[in-house]
Amino acid sequence: MKYICSVCGWEYDEADGFTDSGIAPGTKFEDLPDDFECPLCGVGKDKFKKE
Repeated sequence: MKYICSVCGWEYDEADGFTDSGIAPGTKFEDLPDDFECPLCGVGKDKFKKE
C-alpha cells in the first residue's frame, strides 16, 4: 500500500519502508510512530492519503 502526502506529494510505500529514518521495509503506515512527519514538508500522518 502507498500513502501520499497531500501537501507536497511525497510517497510512503509500505513495501519499501523509509530506511533513511530507520523504518524497515514492510512497515505498515498505521504502525508508523504517532509523531511521524513527512520528511519533505514536516506535516503529520493525518495529512497522508491512501493511494
